[in-house]
Amino acid sequence: MKINIEKANDRGKSDLGWLQSRFSYSFADYYNPKRSGFGDLRVVNDDIISPSKGFGLHQHENMEIITIVTKGTLSHKDNTGSQGILTPDEVQVMSAGSGVMHSEYNHSKSEKVELFQIWIQTAKKNAATRYDQKKFDLKKNEIMLVVSGKEDMKSLFIYQDAKILLLKIDKNKKMYYTLPSKKGLFVMMIEGTSEIADKKLERRDAIEISQTKEINIKGLEDSYLLLIEVNV
Repeated sequence: MKINIEKANDRGKSDLGWLQSRFSYSFADYYNPKRSGFGDLRVVNDDIISPSKGFGLHQHENMEIITIVTKGTLSHKDNTGSQGILTPDEVQVMSAGSGVMHSEYNHSKSEKVELFQIWIQTAKKNAATRYDQKKFDLKKNEIMLVVSGKEDMKSLFIYQDAKILLLKIDKNKKMYYTLPSKKGLFVMMIEGTSEIADKKLERRDAIEISQTKEINIKGLEDSYLLLIEVNV
């Protein structure tokens, strides 16, 4: 088993006043040659957006972009005519194939928005831009698949053989994750404290795991986890 742990305080950071960000991998003005990605996973950003602020119209292309809101409400608009409102436990996918212009705003005048934005390399270059979103009913002690490379009615689709999963685990509950061959698993502790592969992770700590078949998970307290399975 190959393991790499990144503690919360070791992540990249940015403070623009209206936007506070933490970066698991090199992004924007944060560059760490040792942290350029994990297999097909390129970006895991942890953003807090102030009331009435947001990202103006900007462009992306040839990337699978996933947004998960944990607090507050985020609005999305793009030049394909797609638009939506994201609330907690709601997930958005945008396959920015041949190119898309979009904006994201917190239209609340009083409440901050907290979210994770994930970028995964696409397997289909210059594809038509896709946008979709879905609210998930997360059940305790159940690993829920929210994004995958398979088109079905249960999860959101992206053009890549990857999975994004969410888990809310109770204190002292033990679970296991089976990792396919040539895959790696990135786990972020959104909230709480848990053991992942017998390693203790606290709030906003992350771990990368590969070269193993089974990964044990134990809640040391009630916890909320983000899991991302990718080719490595």
